[in-house]
Amino acid sequence: MNVVLVGTDPNGITDALDAEGHTVTVADVGNRPGLEEAGVHEADVYLLTEMSQATSIAVAKDLNPDLRVVVYAEGSLPDFASRQTDLVVDPDLLGPDAVAEELD
Repeated sequence: MNVVLVGTDPNGITDALDAEGHTVTVADVGNRPGLEEAGVHEADVYLLTEMSQATSIAVAKDLNPDLRVVVYAEGSLPDFASRQTDLVVDPDLLGPDAVAEELD
């Protein structure tokens, strides 16, 4: 599965995804050029790890409407972003290994 991750990775989700056999591309900033460079058009999952970049969800869905959007971060999403998000997971409640397993 192709995953585009936007944000920092303080919880080690990238390593967990790699261990599960997923292909991960990281975009530090979730703007259109960053997402396109990270391969969002071919991605299966858009994984956001920073609530401060929640507006990037709309950009990602515009570029690839079939994306499954997963947020792995503390906090809450703005209403506009939560409507486009498939799954929100708090890292304090579920570890990166469990999230990586469940993406299949």
